[in-house]
Amino acid sequence: MLKDLIEFIAKSLVDNPDSVSVTEIEGEQTSVIELKVAKEDLGKVIGKQGRTARAMRTILGAASTKVRKRSVLEILE
Repeated sequence: MLKDLIEFIAKSLVDNPDSVSVTEIEGEQTSVIELKVAKEDLGKVIGKQGRTARAMRTILGAASTKVRKRSVLEILE
């Protein structure tokens, strides 16, 4: 569910939605969600001064609280 949420947000932001890939690494209490986008779309996902990335992490945090898990968003280059 959390992986799909991040994928949806990322695909809505970028020019190249086909190049968006999201992988989820699940641990016992924490899951790490890795987001990969095309190099030219990296700025769109991060945003000015990291605002977009921070907003995505906030939404992810709220959603992961609902499923009682801790989630971390990693944006890979």
